Amino acid sequence: MKKRHWKMTVTASALVLAMTLSLSMVVYRVRSCIALEDEAALLSGKLSFVNGDMSADSTIATADEAPTQSPMIRPLAETPTDTEQVREKPQDTPHSGTTYPVKEIRVSNGNMSYDNFTIRNTTDYDLDVESLLSEELPFSLEDNHEVQVLVYHTHTCERYLTEDNGEYYEDYYPRSTDGDLGVVAVGEQLVETLKKNGIGAVHDTTLHDYPSYEGSYARSWETISAYKEKYPSIKVTIDLHRDAMTTDDGTKYKPTFEVDGDKAAQIMIMAGYDTEGGFDFWHDNLIFAMQLQKRCEDHYPGMTRPLNFGEYTYNMNFNNGSLLIEVGTDANTVDEACRSGGYLAQALSELLKR
Repeated sequence: MKKRHWKMTVTASALVLAMTLSLSMVVYRVRSCIALEDEAALLSGKLSFVNGDMSADSTIATADEAPTQSPMIRPLAETPTDTEQVREKPQDTPHSGTTYPVKEIRVSNGNMSYDNFTIRNTTDYDLDVESLLSEELPFSLEDNHEVQVLVYHTHTCERYLTEDNGEYYEDYYPRSTDGDLGVVAVGEQLVETLKKNGIGAVHDTTLHDYPSYEGSYARSWETISAYKEKYPSIKVTIDLHRDAMTTDDGTKYKPTFEVDGDKAAQIMIMAGYDTEGGFDFWHDNLIFAMQLQKRCEDHYPGMTRPLNFGEYTYNMNFNNGSLLIEVGTDANTVDEACRSGGYLAQALSELLKR
């Protein structure tokens, strides 16, 4: 009888444990599904802008209107669930379901500022901005027609809205293999403008995040390595992304600025920092990032969110001219993002050819 009772106790305990683990996995998955999908953008913690200073323009959200809680964040390398997998050709019409608001913001709060731009430094490194701006770029472009700039996308399927009507439908899905709807279109604008300015550039549109999101950075590393082998002249590699800002109540935020009355998406330049070794180019990349940030703001005031300097790598350890740049969010329109791609190319061209 005691033996039977012992077996029943063990069995019951096992069942309880199994149910607990299953429930934990369900909760974990639900939390992950709520998350925004851009690991590079979100793990840097840049959504702290919600408690910062924002323009009180009538079309811009104030700090009081901004979200007060950070969205859930997907763990690094988390694979999207079946329902989150990229859709081949999501229909833009007809839309259905509940509508949620899209609010405009102008993100400008960092924890330090210099002249006409701000910086968000989440490291223990004491930035000497004036010195970084005065240094020579760690690389120089040759005066020839060879390919010297590579633009690629680790998260190639990141897309934007197609209309600016102040809302989006609940069936809107921010990922697509249709390049005309997302960051691929922005990359094309960036590269074409660089070429028009006499800079040899190439645009890679490999789907690194489809059909699997997990391993995107490993696959994009293989891609840029292959391009470097094909074009040894490459000096600059830019991983172009888009960000996402969504609150628990479904409100999406779009960062914008204007040039001659035309609305465009704010960009965020990211530069990584190394504390353990193995990322030999971080300081060189920081010089590049800082000078590009300054150049953008000189020509297009309000174009940049705070330069994001943090302890991450994201393939920026490939060479000493590597940057990750976020253009807008999933609530910006394709036109707004592409407009920024052109402005970015102009500022970059001037910096590289000085």
